[in-house]
Amino acid sequence: MSTPSLSGGTGAFSGFTRLCKGLAVVLVGGHIVVQVLPQAVDYLALIPARTIPFGWNLITAGYIEQSVYGVVASTLGLLFLGKLLEPIWGSKEFLKFIFVVNFLTSVCVFITAIALYYVTRQENYLYMPLSGFHGILSGFLVGIKQIIPDQELPLIKIKAKWLPSLSVLLSIAISFFTAESATYLPTIIFGTYMGWIYLRYWQRKQETKLKGDPSDDFAFSTFFPEFLRPIIDPIATIFHRMLCGRSEDSTDAQGYTLGGAPLPGSDPIEASRRRERGARALEERLAADRLAAARGAEELERDASQNV
Repeated sequence: MSTPSLSGGTGAFSGFTRLCKGLAVVLVGGHIVVQVLPQAVDYLALIPARTIPFGWNLITAGYIEQSVYGVVASTLGLLFLGKLLEPIWGSKEFLKFIFVVNFLTSVCVFITAIALYYVTRQENYLYMPLSGFHGILSGFLVGIKQIIPDQELPLIKIKAKWLPSLSVLLSIAISFFTAESATYLPTIIFGTYMGWIYLRYWQRKQETKLKGDPSDDFAFSTFFPEFLRPIIDPIATIFHRMLCGRSEDSTDAQGYTLGGAPLPGSDPIEASRRRERGARALEERLAADRLAAARGAEELERDASQNV
């Protein structure tokens, strides 16, 4: 099986899904609203001091972009990454991923802002309007890592499995040169982690009806260089027990084994097969896009020749 291309060839700017187009309209519409009515930011963005009683901003903040650059980047990221992920996950699961990751990321950012206030006593952590789709985009990158980890990016020749790590690392590096890092850095970090949590433990597979991806290739330590993994694995195990209330052994016993035998879809071989099926589906979609683009070019040439 050939490896699918992330660039999408000649069909890169076609084949966007209806759901992604609708969500793109929501992002653009939200940006227009806060530009026309600046006071709307106080009700739609996440302002920790006002989250109680305005609890809905834990949901709405993720869909509000306050800058032109933010709405352009988020819209393009949604369309292109959604074009890869939605056909494989399904529209319902894709929308569920967005909702869950957005909400949990907002909760984590809220808790972090409150904690920073109590540590530093700086009120700007309480009244800074936080919003943006970049937390969900970070989660999408984790999905790309899961489905086509060995696909190389064009030009820079970096495998897709390093996209989430590079995104976080680049955001941290930029934070040293900007005073506004608090508005985006926690969202990107928590979006990446919550995206992994969802895909690792909660996402229900359509073909097996089981949840999560327990393969070693998708362990938390795979976000780090190999020489750091012996250090990361014990730390990841501690957080795993805190967040999930069970160890790897109990996970195997309760969720992935039955009578001592692994259930279908729970072992690394089946996880590898899932990635192959995802890559195959992606390849077929990209091939269809290229064929449609080629047909369009032929029709244009035919019309041009007839006009001559």
